[in-house]
Amino acid sequence: MKADLTPQELQIAELAAQGLTNRDIASRLYLSPRTVGYHLHKIFPKLGVKSRAQLRDALSE
Repeated sequence: MKADLTPQELQIAELAAQGLTNRDIASRLYLSPRTVGYHLHKIFPKLGVKSRAQLRDALSE
């Protein structure tokens, strides 16, 4: 499942799994918080998760 993510989506997912907010992720990656939200909206179904809390487990599989 993790292989279905683009490199940017993987980076965003890993940062979100660490507990960073959209704003924090955006500032690190030079994106807007809204763009980060857009990517997370695409990432969740690809990984089969419904919350940020489930991201860490999904990425470790």
